[in-house]
Amino acid sequence: MARLGKGEANGACSLLHAAGVGYGASLALDLPVTVTLLDKPPRRELDDPDGLLEATVEAWKEAGHELPGAELHWSVSSKVPARQGLKSSAAVSVAAIRALADSMKLEITNAEIVDISSKAQSASGVSLTGSVDDSWAAVEGGWKLVDPNLSAAEGIILEGNGPNSDDWDVLLLLRGERMESPELDAFAWHQQGFQKSLAALQEGKELVAITWNGRSMASVLNDMEGRRMTNDAFVNGARAAGISGSGSAIVIFSASVSAPTLERLRMLFSTRQKGVEVIQTKVINKEHLSANEVE
Repeated sequence: MARLGKGEANGACSLLHAAGVGYGASLALDLPVTVTLLDKPPRRELDDPDGLLEATVEAWKEAGHELPGAELHWSVSSKVPARQGLKSSAAVSVAAIRALADSMKLEITNAEIVDISSKAQSASGVSLTGSVDDSWAAVEGGWKLVDPNLSAAEGIILEGNGPNSDDWDVLLLLRGERMESPELDAFAWHQQGFQKSLAALQEGKELVAITWNGRSMASVLNDMEGRRMTNDAFVNGARAAGISGSGSAIVIFSASVSAPTLERLRMLFSTRQKGVEVIQTKVINKEHLSANEVE
């Protein structure tokens, strides 16, 4: 068994759900994914229930690229919890595209990676909007506010480095895989909250955006338990908290200078909340980039 190519990416959390007001933004998190392209089946059977990798190969070919062989097999190592709103599909598809590029010794732009990833996610049915913002976070770190109706290169409206990784600890509350995605019509009733998230991003206030987006998603999903948990996080010292993606994970930001606050939040949700797994991570910043409009 020979390795043909290898690619890496990372997960992310939502700053603004793209179905809310037509624009989306996701913030890169240190949740690594590695995808390896092989010439023979791996020992461990691959679980790809949505056919995302097959769709990625088709999108790769539609973009005019060749394959390294007639028989392709995949191995995926992922720290991104699947189907919980932490952008696992974007991360896997981006890493797979990088593996394909590596196998062909091909230089490919990040914008082209994002376009191929978005097409693959739409074709496999894992995304309501194509997840252009998720794929950008998986590719580069930081965040980009995008118009998903335009190409990746043309659709960037704003971009930012993200909250400084040294200043913030991130807790993820994992509540299990979501059973179904929300209907697009449900977002129309909660545009006010998404608009506030958008306004916060325009002011460079990512933590405010996370919170407003999360509150709006709790309403879209009718997730009263999620709303209560985010409120509990604030009461116990969190500086931002909200549902990510279409659920069910909740992301919490705690200032790194206050270790007791982080420990209190961890204990609150790991010992008192049944059925919740708590993991800790960090933001992946995009270096030397401030939140301002792209000209």
